[in-house]
Amino acid sequence: MIDRLPLFPLNSVLFPEGLLGLKVFEARYLDLVSRCLRNSEPFGVLCLRQGREAGRGGEAVLLEEVGVLARIDDVDGEQHGILRVRCSGLQRFRLSDKATQLADGLWQAPARLLPPDSVRVPGPAMFATVQALARAIASLREQGTVPFAEPYRLDDAGWVANRWCELLPVSLAAKQKLMELEDPTVRLSLVDGFLREKKVVQD
Repeated sequence: MIDRLPLFPLNSVLFPEGLLGLKVFEARYLDLVSRCLRNSEPFGVLCLRQGREAGRGGEAVLLEEVGVLARIDDVDGEQHGILRVRCSGLQRFRLSDKATQLADGLWQAPARLLPPDSVRVPGPAMFATVQALARAIASLREQGTVPFAEPYRLDDAGWVANRWCELLPVSLAAKQKLMELEDPTVRLSLVDGFLREKKVVQD
């Protein structure tokens, strides 16, 4: 249980072991980055269900209840008052109570950690989807892009499913639901079905 988890709402879904780049310039998040670095602590990333994260508009802000802890890996000072922050996704969490906004605008909430995906080898029916991800990684690397953190665990159904979820052109709501699924083999099966429907994968 985490009593007061600082939250960073985003218009994106972070997956465990996923890479996240942030451009940080608001005082509340500059302070958050400083505190997390000083204490070697993660913060929570949650997808926005409604509203805008930046600014203080009149629209109500609604956050998803399940998110992923983010570890700060590297920080660059782009210019005065602006940081480029590179993070990695860790463990999923679920809010135990409603998130509240502090006086400085930072969101926080009590949260409990969710168990990590159990390691499952993809079944034979998923072989084409695993191979398609391997080809996608090779193609992206040839273009000078490093899409995922190594090691590439193509023998782990949860890892394969999560990396595909990061690449697929589906709605944030769909990505959120996929991230929340407890069974990694079900997540991979749904990804496989989407890829076959779009003719990305064929036997």
